[in-house]
Amino acid sequence: MSTPLLNTINSPLDLKKLSQDQLPHLIQELRDFIIQAVATKEGHLGASLGVAELTVALHYVFNTPEDKLIWDVGHQAYGHKILTGRRNDFHTNRSLKGLSGFPKIEESEYDAFGTGHSSTSISAILGMAMAANLKGLQRQHIAIIGDASIASGMAFEALNHAGVTNTNILIILNDNAIGIDPSIGALKQYFTKVTLDGAPETDNIFEALNFNYSGPIDGHHIDVLIAEMRRLQNIEGPKILHVITKKGKGLKQAEENQVTYHAPGKFNAETGELTPKNNEGLAPKFQDVFGLTLVALAEQNQNIVGITPAMPTGSSLKYMMERFPERAFDVGIAEQHAVTLAAGMAAEGMQVYCNVYSTFLQRAYDQVIHDVCLQNLPVIFCLDRAGIVGEDGATHHGIFDIAMLRCIPNLIVYAPSDMVQLRNILYTAQLGLNHPIAIRYPRGRGAIKKRQEPFRKIAIGKGQTLKTGTTVALITTGTIRRNVETGIAALSSKEQTLIGHYDIGFITPLDQDLLKEIFLKYETIITIEDGIIQGGFGTAILEYAASQFFKNTIHNWGVDSYFPQHGTIAELHEEAGISVNAISTKIQRILAQKKAP
Repeated sequence: MSTPLLNTINSPLDLKKLSQDQLPHLIQELRDFIIQAVATKEGHLGASLGVAELTVALHYVFNTPEDKLIWDVGHQAYGHKILTGRRNDFHTNRSLKGLSGFPKIEESEYDAFGTGHSSTSISAILGMAMAANLKGLQRQHIAIIGDASIASGMAFEALNHAGVTNTNILIILNDNAIGIDPSIGALKQYFTKVTLDGAPETDNIFEALNFNYSGPIDGHHIDVLIAEMRRLQNIEGPKILHVITKKGKGLKQAEENQVTYHAPGKFNAETGELTPKNNEGLAPKFQDVFGLTLVALAEQNQNIVGITPAMPTGSSLKYMMERFPERAFDVGIAEQHAVTLAAGMAAEGMQVYCNVYSTFLQRAYDQVIHDVCLQNLPVIFCLDRAGIVGEDGATHHGIFDIAMLRCIPNLIVYAPSDMVQLRNILYTAQLGLNHPIAIRYPRGRGAIKKRQEPFRKIAIGKGQTLKTGTTVALITTGTIRRNVETGIAALSSKEQTLIGHYDIGFITPLDQDLLKEIFLKYETIITIEDGIIQGGFGTAILEYAASQFFKNTIHNWGVDSYFPQHGTIAELHEEAGISVNAISTKIQRILAQKKAP
């Protein structure tokens, strides 16, 4: 029986003490450790399994952390974390106050750069290499770019620049033909040709960009990887190593069903079988309400098209892609292109639903302003994962969308508070709007089980009175309304009579008639949102109050100028002071202050 090796590895220095013929055994232990950890704690699985050999080879050959190493996308980095002193803490992965699910500069000196969003590694590693040249430092700079991240425009911008520098960088292309969903596009077809036929002698895209290209090589052959990396250590200038891997390598189910096992939830570590989930009686996910509603609308409206930048499964645009493949488009990891593509189609009279995770729309902010809103093109932005998203952490929370969008002229911003409102705004948008609209909705399930009610047109810019009171008005936007309603229900009956509750779904344009009623009736106004306070929904209410010379006391509750980390949504709401308990407690405190002499 082989002696266990992984428990002896507390840093890459320990790894280098092993003989090369011991490494296959270590790699198997590393895969087993990742499988066991993710099976019980959940997280990203397939990507890290696919780079087990690559991870070991990198830390075996290079002198990390002095040599700089960047993982892109960062969900490939579980093995890297385990080998760099975090094995004993890995059970805290993605938990509150525990390890991040992505590389994080503050977490370890081995995490040279944070990589939660994709396609940033080449720019970052080039910046580090140029800085090293200026400082006269002799070191290696390695970026692993995989899971379809190479297809993003930012990666090509960096390649274009790097090819005319004298920097000592090595770009490792982890070519596994899949991100979260299968890769698409001409570049994927090019890589497939290279993989099957060998590197074309006169048609190599990387050599055309002045990179020293090598490969493709087998990313699961540790000896070949080590030999090639050692050779490349002695070659100056920009280099590309093209590595072929299989996402999910080492777990049969993960290899065969790569989409599901990207982040499979809990499963049996021995058999690979997913742990059954009892969803009976639960409300559907917001993403599925979007996807299925879009199909229903597209059945009746031939002008509807759908666009997503590489998230057809996560956004549930897959339903439309299956039903109307000629009218639903996955454009790859290319948010900027997705937005301007939508603008072009809208300019030709199509009704375009552009589905982007809230956090990823940040990458296309200029296109939203310049290509959509400036030209007042009625693109329908569907912003999935708005607000606090949970365990994916700081890079993925959709907390900035209200603040960054509500200042843009011509753009309607709407936050449905439940699934019925989501269905109805999707219906309303395709009836014809004079402006673009951004519809933000959260990750996860709603509270309403019935969603298949007849569609109803929503009046743009109108809010709702949910409950009247006498002293304090709570103004909410979006699904944080559920926390507030539950928090109100926890108050005494006497306290409840003092509280009014209003739902302002349209952040722009605001319902000024309803706001005037509220400000004239209540002494104290509290705004509550699942997003950053600074510049957000509450700020919009403050601006309204100032413009009308109201002197009411106004409190803004939300995420108060910090980056929430990773944890459950409930835990992070508690930290932000917008959990059910926090809302109820703070309301009671305000009411008590009013009673005090």
